[in-house]
Amino acid sequence: MKAVQTIADARQGGLTTASSAQVLAARLRAARERTLSFASDLTVEQLLGLKLSIVNPPLWEIAHVGWFQEYWCLRYREENDVARSLVASVDALYNSALAPHDTRWMLPLLPFDAMLRFLDEVLNRVLERLQREPENPALLYFSELAAAHEEMHCEAFTYTRQTHGYAAPRGGIKAVSGGGAHPGDVAITGGDYLLGARRGEGFVFDNEKWEHAVALKPFAISRAAVTNQQFVEFVEAGGYARCELWCDAGWQWRTDVDARAPVYWAKRVGGWQHRIYDKVVPLSPHAAVMHVNWYEADAWCRWAGRRLPSEAEWERAAAATPLDARGTDGKRVYPWGSQPPDGAHANLHGVCGTVAPVDAFDSGDSAWGCRQMLGNVWEWTADWFNPYPGFECDPYKEYSEPWFGNHKVLRGGCFATTADLLRTTWRNFYTPDRRDVFAGFRTCAA
Repeated sequence: MKAVQTIADARQGGLTTASSAQVLAARLRAARERTLSFASDLTVEQLLGLKLSIVNPPLWEIAHVGWFQEYWCLRYREENDVARSLVASVDALYNSALAPHDTRWMLPLLPFDAMLRFLDEVLNRVLERLQREPENPALLYFSELAAAHEEMHCEAFTYTRQTHGYAAPRGGIKAVSGGGAHPGDVAITGGDYLLGARRGEGFVFDNEKWEHAVALKPFAISRAAVTNQQFVEFVEAGGYARCELWCDAGWQWRTDVDARAPVYWAKRVGGWQHRIYDKVVPLSPHAAVMHVNWYEADAWCRWAGRRLPSEAEWERAAAATPLDARGTDGKRVYPWGSQPPDGAHANLHGVCGTVAPVDAFDSGDSAWGCRQMLGNVWEWTADWFNPYPGFECDPYKEYSEPWFGNHKVLRGGCFATTADLLRTTWRNFYTPDRRDVFAGFRTCAA
């Protein structure tokens, strides 16, 4: 992989990881265990699932993560120089750039047992290579890329179970401490802020590169995300029927799908309920609202006299401190500091398995006093997903560039996000009509 090492050197640490071969091996194993756990209880029919634009057939997606790992960790040498796969025709089947989404249900996919053998052999070969070449910078970088990619798909598998109404993932739903509101705003000073990732601080995606000064006015941002109860008030005030509360594209979306409340919600005798996987349960009033798209979040803000934060405002509230509001001396990796997330800091994968009340996880507060800026629900921001100044694609060219301009930025992760995946500079992105993902929002004073 000499060519990739040269690219990394030329970009002054742009293709690096701070993780050791041993750490990456453990992360790859953990991601694969979660992937296989997702697949283990699905029927033949569920492994294919209904053809929908917002999900992949699980049988295709599970094999895709194996293809991706093999391609980057075992086959890729440099652009236009890629070794053969262990399985014939695997690129045409599982390369998402070559297999259009709507064809994936009809492709001659590997049978389930053959797919499992492929995943197992690829992972074993990658682990063996990490053991042989623990100092190979390109192998380490692509191993972290493959781990992050599989972890993102593990989260997508969770969305798929919710979308199709399958049973909850194994591990179930656990109670957490908390159960109340967390109202109010925190005031954050104005000035320049260094938005984005800093060079030389480990693995980041190309859309996080690199930090650059953004001028911000003083602003006030909510301590917590908007709750179910707050969104119920909007619904019951007729918010879905008032076109003046919606942007033009949002009103068109609302009309086209006849939205009258968040997806999965229903008004029953005794109050509002919603579907969580295959069960319908009462709406928890103080949990963060979830499964609302950008248009719904924007309409709620107009109704409430609020606004969505820009991603620079969101990142400043999460990563900076009152003593270093610009982020000059090094932004916090996590809102609470440098200690990796645990079950007390944030509601991430493995903690409680569903959305939690907004007053929970107080030890994860940012320096300004904002709660749950990592975990619980992804948070929509006002901004379109666009490149930072001087953007250059990393070798995985399909990750960011194809989606610039028509997706909105989300920040912070959710209860299904793996802790290893996140940092305060992480940028997620979805089209503004998507409400299948575990997304909610917090707001700023207008």
